[in-house]
Amino acid sequence: MGQPKRKQSKQRTRLRRAANKYKLPQVAKDQTDGSFFMLHRVNPSNGMYRGRQVISVKV
Repeated sequence: MGQPKRKQSKQRTRLRRAANKYKLPQVAKDQTDGSFFMLHRVNPSNGMYRGRQVISVKV
């Protein structure tokens, strides 16, 4: 296995680690009941997706 020719600086290491930082998931607010749900997924509180009733949910 090859060995590095030069020492990697602290700044370069930290920049690389900062790129893998955790990001919060994107959420959208439902216009009918105001609940929050993840984008491109069925709303688990009412079963709606893109304005259509996709699954039946017991209330």
